[in-house]
Amino acid sequence: MKTYRTLPELVAQSSEHFANIDDVNLDDLMERIGDSRVVLLGESSHGTAEFYDMRARITKALIEKKGFTIITAEADWPDAAHIHHYIHGREQDALLQNKPFSRFPTWMWANQSMLEFTHWLRAYNDKTQSSEKKIGFYGLDLYSLYPSIEAVLDYLQQVDPKAAEIARDRYGCLMPWADDPALYGRAVATKQHEGCATEVLKNLQDLLNNRLEYSKADREQFFDAKQNAKLIVNAERYYRTLYDAENNSWNQRDQHMFEALQAVLEFRGAQSKAIVWAHNSHIGDARATQMGARGELNIGQLARQEYGDKAYNIGFGTDHGTVAAASRWGGPMEIKQVQPSHVDSYERIFHEVATDNFLLPLRYPLHEDIRRELLPERLERAIGVIYRPETELQSHYFYACLPAQFDEYIWFDKTHAVEALTKEIGEGTFDTFPFGL
Repeated sequence: MKTYRTLPELVAQSSEHFANIDDVNLDDLMERIGDSRVVLLGESSHGTAEFYDMRARITKALIEKKGFTIITAEADWPDAAHIHHYIHGREQDALLQNKPFSRFPTWMWANQSMLEFTHWLRAYNDKTQSSEKKIGFYGLDLYSLYPSIEAVLDYLQQVDPKAAEIARDRYGCLMPWADDPALYGRAVATKQHEGCATEVLKNLQDLLNNRLEYSKADREQFFDAKQNAKLIVNAERYYRTLYDAENNSWNQRDQHMFEALQAVLEFRGAQSKAIVWAHNSHIGDARATQMGARGELNIGQLARQEYGDKAYNIGFGTDHGTVAAASRWGGPMEIKQVQPSHVDSYERIFHEVATDNFLLPLRYPLHEDIRRELLPERLERAIGVIYRPETELQSHYFYACLPAQFDEYIWFDKTHAVEALTKEIGEGTFDTFPFGL
């Protein structure tokens, strides 16, 4: 029997409402997640405090109630390593003392919400005796080409100085473009340079050939060096093919991030379980969006294909408020007003629900009609590190099928910008990804 007159009324009947993040009851969500091995937590912007705080709240519950020990993020591997070391007691304060996440956009991870969460992770690990149950924090992205080169060379200098000298010569092929690796891709595309693929691959192969000897002293240090060496190989290919129309740079990036996730799971053991923090555009199944129609894939799609029902992905959305974002790539952070959602969007439906905040289960719906009613494709908003409200429809909306994209959706009607720890971009940083997601 139909008990609703409008779609917003159906959403209201099909969702779990909450007043604030601190008091939300996550017991039913934990039951829906069940024995999933990978839980993917999204965001519809890179600069919204509620998304970070809610992901932290869910992550804490997954750690305490479900035994998750891995947090992975859409962040650079060497920068994330500072958080990993801090929560294991090896650094004083990852986000304040060592200044990681110094390249644009600094606010994406160096913000107050993340600072508070890292302190919680440090306290949790301090009271956890078993090393296998301590939480690890790992970056998935591939933009840290030169910091990763530095990390590999530092490691080899400790374990094998001769190998470090050889590796330094090989990586020297990439050094002319240290200030802007995108120019390396342009030089290769215009035949001004043959490329460095062979050299960087040889360094990875040499590292792997010596894995038994190198990993004897410290297994984790070797794993870190290996991941940095793999990142260099993939980043070199990414930049080399950035200007090649036949190669999809988005797919290369998300394939790398998924492989990094798998590598961490393998390293932490067969019983390990991982959480992914990334933008909705990476964790929602690409096959349910315009991305899939263009032949693009993402972590969410790959996770479903690999883990099936053992992957659970959760999208986030908002209607209005403020967001931390730039107006152009490499520009300063601004606090911008988020425009009310488009009339033809999923966001407009959720804005018309008679409650401000809710969890909407989609894999295990609370009302049998909700999936069917939400299945027709609608517009969906995505704000990255760049926000252009003056061209919002063209710049920030795409078509998607929400119930096929996510297993669950979390809504905040009004949201607020993250509080950045610094607004300055460090010296020597460079533009990398030409998009904002």
